[in-house]
Amino acid sequence: MAVPLSYSMRNLWKRRLTTVLTVSGMALVVFVFAAVLMMAEGLQKTLVDTGSYDNVVVVRKGSASEVMSGIERLQAAIVEMLPQMAIGPGGRRLVAKEVVVLIALQKRGEEKTSSHSNVVVRGVEESSLLLRPQVKLVSGRPFRPGSSEVIVGNSIAKGFKGVDLQGTLNWGMRRWTVVGIFDAGNTGFSSEIWGDADQVMQAFRRPVYSSVIFRLRDPDAFEAAKKAVE
Repeated sequence: MAVPLSYSMRNLWKRRLTTVLTVSGMALVVFVFAAVLMMAEGLQKTLVDTGSYDNVVVVRKGSASEVMSGIERLQAAIVEMLPQMAIGPGGRRLVAKEVVVLIALQKRGEEKTSSHSNVVVRGVEESSLLLRPQVKLVSGRPFRPGSSEVIVGNSIAKGFKGVDLQGTLNWGMRRWTVVGIFDAGNTGFSSEIWGDADQVMQAFRRPVYSSVIFRLRDPDAFEAAKKAVE
């Protein structure tokens, strides 16, 4: 037997608190779902922009990220000799051994609190910039190899305390000087701090690299390079 619409409406009115809570709950679920989708799309775009079709990043097997990875110096040297690797200016192989660590920095505007956020510090080599042409220095100068100098992504410079040009940061039992700010476009590198790989490893007492990145001489050579690494 059909239930009159007026009866249903009266029931909803009598139970208006329950009705409002139900509708609000449904709206909240839809909002959260939409927000998650937007975040996932933004993250995917950032990861895609950060990568390159002809670059290969080698990490330890089973590692979920560069931070969790560890590549011995001998292993890195073997990767450097892969025949699938591209040759750059001056006959140099386009390869860089890098180390990735996390530090805690205070955000701007939160000086009155003890809240800190994790920031990626990437120890790089000279070839790292050649492998990532989207990274461009916009202020200051490059860090000097073998020094406790760093350059910071523009997102870090805008969002965190103490990372202005000539500012100093204390981590890894050292004082580091910010000598440059770089723009990496819509990539994750804009939220990183870069310094000399050997100096970062010494400061954090890390005997191993986090990753080895190199450019393929031919994008079609990826499978051969992957097999050689494995």
